[in-house]
Amino acid sequence: MSTDSTPSAPELDATLVEALRYGPFPHALRTAIAHRGLSLARLGAHLDRMGVHVGQSTLSYWQRGLRHPEVPRALSALRALERVLTLPPDSLVVLVGPRTRPAADRQPVGSFVEFGSLWSGSDALLSELDVDPTAARCNAELQVLSVHDMITVDQRRSQRGVTTRMVVQANGAGPDRYIAMYHADDGSSVDKCLVRTAEGCRTGRIRRHVESSTMVVELLFDRRLTEGERHVFCFSLHDEPVGPTPGSNRTFREPSGEYLLQIAFHRKAMPARCTSYFRLRDDAEPTQSEDLVCGIGGVASAYFSRVGRGLAGIAVDWD
Repeated sequence: MSTDSTPSAPELDATLVEALRYGPFPHALRTAIAHRGLSLARLGAHLDRMGVHVGQSTLSYWQRGLRHPEVPRALSALRALERVLTLPPDSLVVLVGPRTRPAADRQPVGSFVEFGSLWSGSDALLSELDVDPTAARCNAELQVLSVHDMITVDQRRSQRGVTTRMVVQANGAGPDRYIAMYHADDGSSVDKCLVRTAEGCRTGRIRRHVESSTMVVELLFDRRLTEGERHVFCFSLHDEPVGPTPGSNRTFREPSGEYLLQIAFHRKAMPARCTSYFRLRDDAEPTQSEDLVCGIGGVASAYFSRVGRGLAGIAVDWD
């Protein structure tokens, strides 16, 4: 009797057909998994029975675009995924291209996901803070000169908090606040996320959207800035511990100055690998990717000297 529990191929719906035809790979994989109704744990169990081991965290990274399968090493895993997900042969394989390495002279260009449409419900959150989500730019009165994010990860591999220090410059007279949007790790309850402020700002209104794990925070300055004035402010967000974090990123709607992202790991929970990346959209393949050294003190650092429109981040691999 055969032990292969892979079901016979069902009729593909139009959404899945379009995802497989046009990609990109993370979107196609997410759509195929949702079409089959499998959890990542169940998907991994199916693959194990076929003699192919792909870690649950790796599957999560692949479908979120934080990792890209490397060919030819991942070919057997991709073909096994096609069987488990009852997809046509090579439908995932053809969407996987070679990994893109960093290029010093390459500048990111192209379309970008608007601030107000990043997650379901974000338009309503912004509207509640008197921000027009259809406007050309949020925080339009401020130019971001520098951002430093420090992420802390506990011994259970969970993200516990992020401290952000920003330097902004007023484009005109009058700006007195900054609007920050935060998307918590999968499984984290954004209702329990705490906001703490340090120098340069205080907490204003906070709006949360539990279904999408999204929170919008109004950070109030102590006064209105004059035109050309530079202002430094610092705040932190603290999460309840959940599962292993896949990493972190920041979305830039407009070209900005320098960005430093650091992740500090607990000494008893060091990662197998950390990779910095830049992508134009959440569902796009990285235009830059570079392996990082987790140095003394267990800190991985990614520095971006000039940030274009897109997402800059660090992906964490625990396998």
